[in-house]
Amino acid sequence: MNRTLSKAERTKQFIIESTAWIFNTKGYAGTSMADLTEATQLTKGSIYGNFENKEEVALAAFDYNLSKMKAASAVRREKVTSYFDKLMVYVQVYHSFMGETFPVGGCPILNTAIEADDTHSPLKGKAANAITEWKNTIVNIVSDGIRAGEFKTGTDANQLALSIIALIEGGIMIAKVTDDQKNLDNVLKTVEMLILQIKSE
Repeated sequence: MNRTLSKAERTKQFIIESTAWIFNTKGYAGTSMADLTEATQLTKGSIYGNFENKEEVALAAFDYNLSKMKAASAVRREKVTSYFDKLMVYVQVYHSFMGETFPVGGCPILNTAIEADDTHSPLKGKAANAITEWKNTIVNIVSDGIRAGEFKTGTDANQLALSIIALIEGGIMIAKVTDDQKNLDNVLKTVEMLILQIKSE
């Protein structure tokens, strides 16, 4: 049974949901307090009454954006039973990357990793943890698929997981820079080929 959120919790959630797209579009450095007050129609004092500083809002916004990304894949994975289909979900989900299931501004992992690489350790840590969690999810699917006889014995689950993530994130970057979704779709064909290659005969 879900408990009712307090007024303070509702305000905090409202601030996160109202500003998440700004951080994901402009980045941490590019997002100003004026952006936050305009998006929420709250005063600076109201925002800082719920968050210690802009960094705390940015970290919460990253978590919110990431949750939307993860939910898009999780919902589809729950609808399929084979491990092959569970892996193919990543091809299907990112094929419609520009759709409304994803946060405005694109992939928060990619955006944050690029901006926070050398400038913001807490955000860099968030992005690193997200990649590790994503990798572990794929590794578990592949490992379970090997045990179930769906995938070839000897498949390097760790290498495959990192390759899938690198291709998807690289494809997103190219699609964004070129404003052409077809470039990502072409990369996703390679992801599909990698998954097909590990299927048991």
